[in-house]
Amino acid sequence: MEFAVIQTGGKQYTVSKGDTISIEKIIGEYKEGDKLTFDHVLLVDDGKNTTIGTPYIPKAEVKGTITQIGRSQKVIVVKYKQKSRSGWTRNGHRQPFFKVKIDSLK
Repeated sequence: MEFAVIQTGGKQYTVSKGDTISIEKIIGEYKEGDKLTFDHVLLVDDGKNTTIGTPYIPKAEVKGTITQIGRSQKVIVVKYKQKSRSGWTRNGHRQPFFKVKIDSLK
């Protein structure tokens, strides 16, 4: 089974053809159905040979299609400092994400 390890959004993902992954939002104007190309490929394994980049593999790329754009569930951030009478501070945050379906590995 062929797979690759890509880097995007400060994280690394193991992907195969047909997988759907949830990644950090990429800067720029994108909409559902747009094609993405990941050129930061760290490792490629085709079942027989394994290629490891230093740090990236030149001319290797993974192509995918954006299937969904959204925001994840709210994360509550709480700040409290004891003995300072500052009380509680609560903030919420919803991280944007892209769901990407992997089309091909090269």
